[in-house]
Amino acid sequence: MKIDRLLGILAALLRRDKVTAPFLAEKFEVSRRTISRDIEALCMAGIPIVTEQGRNGGISIAPGYTLPKQLLTEEELHAILSGIRGIDSVSPSPHQAVLEEKLSSSRENPSPLLIDLASHYRGSLTEKISLLRRAIHSSLLVTFRYYSEKGESLRTAEPYHVVFQWGDWYLLAWCTKRKDFRLFKLSRLWELQIASTGFSPRKVPKERMAFEQTWQENYRLEAVFDPTVKYRLIEEYGPSCFSAEPDGRLRFSVDFTFYSTMLSWVLSFGSKAEVLSPPELREDLKKQGEFFLSRYSKQDS
Repeated sequence: MKIDRLLGILAALLRRDKVTAPFLAEKFEVSRRTISRDIEALCMAGIPIVTEQGRNGGISIAPGYTLPKQLLTEEELHAILSGIRGIDSVSPSPHQAVLEEKLSSSRENPSPLLIDLASHYRGSLTEKISLLRRAIHSSLLVTFRYYSEKGESLRTAEPYHVVFQWGDWYLLAWCTKRKDFRLFKLSRLWELQIASTGFSPRKVPKERMAFEQTWQENYRLEAVFDPTVKYRLIEEYGPSCFSAEPDGRLRFSVDFTFYSTMLSWVLSFGSKAEVLSPPELREDLKKQGEFFLSRYSKQDS
């Protein structure tokens, strides 16, 4: 929609000192003529846009301009700034203070929504995101060492998006080894470097952007849990994920993508969980119990 594009252009101008018409045309996937008409529409709306011709020319907003409050509601301003605060939590160069001034936001009435997207390894996470953003912007390959259930491997990839999903950060990239798009978890991605080799960006298929469909849930867990761990079930899967048994235990059912994840998750409950199915998981838990009994019995003797 045109209004969405106009707001997008305005946001781009507020973030940068100067942009070019070709940059905006590529970003919003329209012609330069359409961008010219959009700039005229913004000028007619009273926004002081300056255009400069020549080698170092471009489009910018007159210094000191702030976005009129009537253009956005207070709730919309809070939503924008809350999102910026979240990005600032993993960014080496915070933008919140600058945007608060440009958006004419009142600091006396701060948003009640606080977002922190960082983690216990914030330093390395911030560095990774910063490197990936540079590589994506310049269409440069990246190399890294990746750790997974199958072991560790060196990868070369075309980076396309940095994604925050399911409580973790991921890189969506074209893996030159697998010849396909892959999601790489940033906490498992180390020794990240930007290569000097560029690449021609591919069009990311829409289905690859539907991240909730990336992994198929292949394993159905049926189990009963002690009521003392109800809080964990609710925390991770919500209050409708179980039903109460006559003896007070909680009958639980959920699907997992990876068998090893299901096994580790059940083990984290210790004696508070009893697996009903799948049968192979019951057998593996028996073997785990026998292994622990053997290990600690040897130490005690």
